[in-house]
Amino acid sequence: MKSVYVVADNILSPLGRTTEENFANVSNGQSGISLHDDPAMSAGPFYAAMMKEGQLESSWHDESLEQYTKFEQLLILSVQNALDRTAIDITNGRTAFIVSTTKGNIELLEQQENPADAPLQEMELFATAKKVAQYFNYKEDPIVVSNACISGLLAILTARRLILSGRYDHAVVTGADVVTRFVLSGFQSFQAVSSEPCRPFDAERKGVTLGEGAATVILTSDQAHVTPNAIRVGAGAVSNDANHISGPSRTGAELSTAMQQAMKGSGLTPADIGFVSAHGTATLYNDEMESKALHLAGLMDVPVNSLKGYYGHTLGAAGLIEAVIGMHALQQQVVIPTLGFRSLGVPHPVKVSSQISSRPMQHFLKTVSGFGGCNAAMIFSK
Repeated sequence: MKSVYVVADNILSPLGRTTEENFANVSNGQSGISLHDDPAMSAGPFYAAMMKEGQLESSWHDESLEQYTKFEQLLILSVQNALDRTAIDITNGRTAFIVSTTKGNIELLEQQENPADAPLQEMELFATAKKVAQYFNYKEDPIVVSNACISGLLAILTARRLILSGRYDHAVVTGADVVTRFVLSGFQSFQAVSSEPCRPFDAERKGVTLGEGAATVILTSDQAHVTPNAIRVGAGAVSNDANHISGPSRTGAELSTAMQQAMKGSGLTPADIGFVSAHGTATLYNDEMESKALHLAGLMDVPVNSLKGYYGHTLGAAGLIEAVIGMHALQQQVVIPTLGFRSLGVPHPVKVSSQISSRPMQHFLKTVSGFGGCNAAMIFSK
């Protein structure tokens, strides 16, 4: 079977507008999370990782992107930066263009005094993806992946399968989400938003912290575009808890199944995994479930981290942002610590990374979970 590689990437977030800036800041323990007091967003102060005022505008080059929404700007700027790093032509007819998100342009709903006046077509995910694709002169229909918080990783998995099927030689996979009043109030209604920066897997964790940003990866099976530091995209798997519309599995069995299928499909065992980049939202039930899944999958002795303390939960971009950081950590042979973690607060003794460490490794496992009981897991290798 031919292999699929990541040959270019980008992260655009409060921690920087390139992957290099993001990885340096994460490696130095810097968080994008800060306290916000905006009555238009929330009745009270809240913690979130949000783009600073003027940060996107400073990323514009010769042309203005004022005609695009914040969500669309995130996608365009991230894709452009990734494309600038490879000779792959997005318009060649053999390249898939995949967009992942949970809420897309939902902010347009908030800009209307009467919600009935909202521009529904502009809010449709496919219409937004088409608009972004047209910016890059992409002539085919883009593909939208929107499956709660597994969207970003599922988009990579989808791209890999499309390339292996022979339909495409390359894929541009991008994803973004924006912190809006709609999104924030939704999590607040669950009483799931932390009153402090989130603390994944910690005994004193109080809930999720939201974040915004975008990430892009460019995949190919064409050896002519593969560089020595390219990351090979291994097998991935998806499962569903069939348990509750918002609550996760009580056993972790379904996420464990996805983990085991990803490892088996890549010909690996738990002993081969350098680290697990977990979902780690810092909600009570999610982190409990993940610890159970890691135990069932035989990954109790493997270092585990969550990047939510740096980025917050970026929803449809989370799987992409966190996978890219994981790829660069694999290249550097380091395990990133879990920011905010102090003492273990989950049922099984997960080996949570609490400080940056170095170790020889060839593979890491990325996992994500989301509302509706969806789970995904994927292997990335040097």
